[in-house]
Formats: sequence, structure tokens, C-alpha cells
Amino acid sequence: MEYHILNTSTCLLVLLVFIPTGLGICPSSCKCSGNDRNVDCSGRNLTVLPQGLQDNLTYLNLSFNQFVDLDHQLTRFTNLRTLDISNNWLKNVPAHLPKSLWELYATNNNIKVLQKLDTAYQWNLRVLDVSRNMVERAVLINNTLSSLKFLNLSSNKLWTVPTNMPYNIETVDLSNNFLSQILPGTLVRLQHLTSLYLHNNKFSYIPDKAFDQLSQLQVVTLYNNPWSCSDNQNIPYVLQWVQGTAAHVVGAPCADQPWPWASTTPAPAQPTALDSSPMIKGTKAADRETSAVAPEPTKVTKTHKQFKAKEVTPLATQSHPVLFPGTDRPLLHSPDGPQEAAATRTIHVQDPTEGNASLAPATGSSTTPMTLSITSGMPTNYSKMPQSTTATLRKEEATPSAPDARVPSCASRWEMGLLLYLAVLHAVA
Repeated sequence: MEYHILNTSTCLLVLLVFIPTGLGICPSSCKCSGNDRNVDCSGRNLTVLPQGLQDNLTYLNLSFNQFVDLDHQLTRFTNLRTLDISNNWLKNVPAHLPKSLWELYATNNNIKVLQKLDTAYQWNLRVLDVSRNMVERAVLINNTLSSLKFLNLSSNKLWTVPTNMPYNIETVDLSNNFLSQILPGTLVRLQHLTSLYLHNNKFSYIPDKAFDQLSQLQVVTLYNNPWSCSDNQNIPYVLQWVQGTAAHVVGAPCADQPWPWASTTPAPAQPTALDSSPMIKGTKAADRETSAVAPEPTKVTKTHKQFKAKEVTPLATQSHPVLFPGTDRPLLHSPDGPQEAAATRTIHVQDPTEGNASLAPATGSSTTPMTLSITSGMPTNYSKMPQSTTATLRKEEATPSAPDARVPSCASRWEMGLLLYLAVLHAVA
């Protein structure tokens, strides 16, 4: 009988000890649910943790309070999955957080640095939100946070995109910072990244190949950045990437401005084997124009401004074959820039005496071929050319010939014939 009484007393004592824990105790300043394992203590102006919290909590909301320091105070909650410490006065992420965390929300605090030990042992963490703080530097250790999918560091004071971000991450929000550079290799491993938010920063360009490995990217925001659209060296990469990516780009850079680095001048045509001669390189275009509407062999269709057509035509018709080979239009280099010279047409007069015997004394031997070059169109630098043909002829006539000149070559005879023909032309005019 005494044995049964002792055994019953022991059982009652055990029940008195463990029943409160099993049933749960909710602090008076909090709201609890789920067997008191989900505790909401938000908006209570708390400065310390309330008494009576169970160790087996899975959800704890401490937001909108006045906590300044929570270091080493949350370690005992080894089953905690979600912790919300937003909108407090915390200066750092609480040290020694439980390793069981899945989600950590620490928005709108006074956190200035995200230390490497803050996340070093958070292998199960999937969501990390440290937005709306004063974070200037985020130190992440390589090969940590292996389960992290969502990282929010928006509305801070970051100058550089954090390095060593976990390779399995899917969403990164770095908007509303002071970001101006992406270090090489920062985004190389993020092959599972689907959403990247970079709007409202200080980017002037994106380094070459920075986005090349983001094969799964679906959304990227780039608006409200001071893009250097006139930077021909650095800006072309992001502009070309935006055009080639399959991701949805919100706020494409330089969308309403022309690209000065894009050349609009067509590449010059390479000369073919038939155009390799210096005489032919510049004549191809002119030959095509003249061949379309070829003038009659015995008529002059274009003359220089200083010669009237009605005066030149009777003289030109005295020769039997009159040839008009096309000539090039070279560019004249002048202080005002390159200018197009007027094209010329060459007339070969093989028998000047036939049909007009009065010209024989002036032209010399009848067997000497003569060449007349007539300028087609007005040159652009007409003001720099001789204004009077008469003055030019007089100057040429006044030039004394050397008494001991050798027998003139073919080119010299053509020049002499040209001078003589111009003199006759001037006399007749």
C-alpha cells in the first residue's frame, strides 16, 4: 500500500513539472498560437525579452519595439524557423543566432556592417532581409549560406556589389544604394539567379562580361542610374547585353538617347583586282554615271563656266573621233576640310586641220595629236582657282622654253598641243 502511494506521488510530481511545458505558457505581453510555439510580441515597446517564452518556439516576432542589443539572447531557441527583429534600434545582427533559422528579417534598424560571423553558420537560412539600414559593407564567406534563396540589401549605403554571394541564390535586391561598380567575378557563380534589382544606384556603366553567366535571369531593373551614354569605351557592353538578353529589362539604359559609339558611316568598298591601278581607283563611280547617259561623240555636253557652249561646239566638232573617258573626282585637302574637285573630260583631236584649214598655222604639225581637258562642273574651292583663263594663257605663253631642250616626250607633246589648242580657242573666242 505504501508502495502504491509513493509511486502515485512520483507520477504527480512529474506531471506537475512537465505539463506546463507541454501545454505552453504565453507571455502576457504577446500573442501566441500553435500550442504557444508561434509568438507575436510586436509593437509592445519592449527593451528586453518577455518572460515565459518556450525554448521550442518556431516563430518569434519582435518587430516594432525598442531593442538595442539581442546578442546571445536567442541562442536557446533551437527550433526557431522565423525571426523578425525589424523596426528596432539594433546596431548589428544579433550574435549567436540559432542555426535552425530559415528566415531572418532585420529591416529598418541601425545596422552598419554585415559581419561574416553573422551568417557564417546559417546553413539552413533561406531568406535574409537587412534592407533599410545603414549597411556600408556586407562581408559574406565563400561556400556559406548554401540554402539562401532571397537576399535583400536594398536601401542601404553599399558602394560595391557584395562578393561571395551563395551560388544557389535566386533573388538579389540591391536597389536604392550607392552602387557604382561590380568587381570582376562577383556574379560569375550565380547561375540560378532569376531576379536582380539594381535600380536607383550610381552605375555609369556595367563592366564587360559582368552579366554573361546569368543564364537563368528573368528580371533585371536598371532604371534611375546615371548612365554615361557618351562613354564609347565602357557603355557599349550593357547596351548590347540589353538587346541580346532574354530577361525582362526594366529601365534599359540610354533608351531615349542615340548611341554615339555606333558608327553610321558605311565601310569603304575594297578595291578589286581590276581596280588596283591608281588611274582606275577613283574613276569607277564616275564611269558608271557617264555610261548611263553617254553623250554623242561629236558634241560637248559639259564645259567650264568660263567657256560658252555655243563657242566651244564648232571647234570641237572639227575633229573626227572625240573620246570622253571618265575621270576620278579626287578630294582636295584644304584648311576647310576635304573638298570634291570638279571632274574633267578629255577630248583627243587627231586632225585639227581637217575641216578648218585656218587653224593649221596656229596648231603646228597636222600629225601632232592634241588633248583638251574641259572641267565638268564648278569645283568647291573655286575662289582659290585662277579667275581668268586669259591670264592663265598669257602666263603660259610668257614662259620661255629652254634653248637646249631635248626632244619632248609623248606627254610633253600633249601638253604643248593643249597649250596651242587653248591659245587658238582663246583667239577665236
